[in-house]
Amino acid sequence: MPRSAATLLINEGFDAIHVADIGFSQAEDTEIIQKAKEENYVVVTLDADFHALLALDEAVSPSVIRIRIERLRAKALTDLLLTVIAECRDDLEKGSAITVEVNRMRVRLLPLVNSGC
Repeated sequence: MPRSAATLLINEGFDAIHVADIGFSQAEDTEIIQKAKEENYVVVTLDADFHALLALDEAVSPSVIRIRIERLRAKALTDLLLTVIAECRDDLEKGSAITVEVNRMRVRLLPLVNSGC
């Protein structure tokens, strides 16, 4: 995600931080999830691995927003995130895995349960 998106979110009144700002730019996804859980952050990512890790661990937190829209600039990403947060605030507080695509948004509450086949 663009580093400047975190700054734009801060300017909108959110407590946001980019992984690079805390020395986690080379961290494993599991380390980022653990840090987010400890600090009560929502993870925003382009990476599908975060939802998979939540499912494998049957985790109830942290919430993860996966953006499946490529080449978003920081301002467009921030505007999108503001919309997602406004629409999904309760789900994010409960613990959820949210996938955002161009024309739809999918919200699944945590823990993600594999239904088998």
